[in-house]
Amino acid sequence: MNANRSTRIALLAAAMSSLTLAGCVVAPAPNGYAYYDPVMVAPPPPRVEIVGVAPYPGHIWITGYWGWNGRAHHWVPGRWEAPRQGHRYVPHRWEQQGKGWREHPGRWERHDNGRREGPGRGERH
Repeated sequence: MNANRSTRIALLAAAMSSLTLAGCVVAPAPNGYAYYDPVMVAPPPPRVEIVGVAPYPGHIWITGYWGWNGRAHHWVPGRWEAPRQGHRYVPHRWEQQGKGWREHPGRWERHDNGRREGPGRGERH
C-alpha cells in the first residue's frame, strides 16, 4: 500500500510540473534594445572583433556595436545569423543630431534585387 501511495505522489508531482512548464515560452534573447531619445555622449569607436568560422555555410556575420542603457554605452558583441530570403541586413548605427546622438538599431530589410515594389508594381503602360 505504501508503494501505491508513493507512485501516486510521483505521478501527481509529474503532472504539476507539466502544468507549470506548459506556461513557459522559450524565445531567443533580444539583441539589446535601441534607445530612442538623443544621447549626449558620443559612442566610442567600434571594438575590433575576431570573427571565427561560421557555424553553418551561408551564415552572415552581424557586427557588434555600442548600445546605450540609459546611463552609459555598452558593447553588444557580434554574432552569426542565418540569411533571410529576400532581405538584407542593415547594420546598427549612430547618427549625430545637433548636440546629441540618435541610435538606429540593426534590422533585416526587404531587398528586391532592383525590382520595383509597392504601389504600381506590375502595372502595364
